[in-house]
Amino acid sequence: MTVSELWDISVKDEPGMHIYPGDPAIEVRRVRAIASGDAANLTHLACGAHTGTHVDAPAHFLDGGTTLEQIPLDRFVGPATVLDLRDRAAIDAAALGEHDIPRDGIVLCKTDNSALWRRSGFQRGFTYVTLDAAEHLLACGVKTLGMDYLSIEQFGSKDFPVHKRLLGRGVLIIEGLDLSTVSAGTYTLVCLPLNLQGVDGAPARAILMR
Repeated sequence: MTVSELWDISVKDEPGMHIYPGDPAIEVRRVRAIASGDAANLTHLACGAHTGTHVDAPAHFLDGGTTLEQIPLDRFVGPATVLDLRDRAAIDAAALGEHDIPRDGIVLCKTDNSALWRRSGFQRGFTYVTLDAAEHLLACGVKTLGMDYLSIEQFGSKDFPVHKRLLGRGVLIIEGLDLSTVSAGTYTLVCLPLNLQGVDGAPARAILMR
């Protein structure tokens, strides 16, 4: 495959980055240093499974649900449609109905959230996905949904119905994308989570190609 254009749609994982309230902060610490006489530099890294750009497996919200290693990689690789959904407080079914959504495809939602990454600290008023939008996506047969902030769910939700509805029907979720440099259209997505075993999600590197 010849690639003429490539976009990194992952956020930077670093101390001080946006972290969903209650999740562990990322820790990056040098434990060996050549400057101190060690043979090599070595960094200790610690973070939550849902840090930065990451993938949600069904086990994230469904007790006994599928864990990450059980999900085929083709759910995160393939044709993807970026929808321009800016200037909306929420993405509902009516908003999605204005766009052509390919069946069995990957949908990435570009919202005002992509600009939030440049602000200091977690932003509570991010654009979210409504339950009727989730039903619309299911009716379209979408296999994976991507969102440009740390959750698809409205902040403050107590029961997380959108996550449960989509994950319960086998729709995988990618969160923490940055689509600020990407226009609406069709791309090839490659989003590879860490190959962790028995987990409810994992950080990932996501790129779009044409």
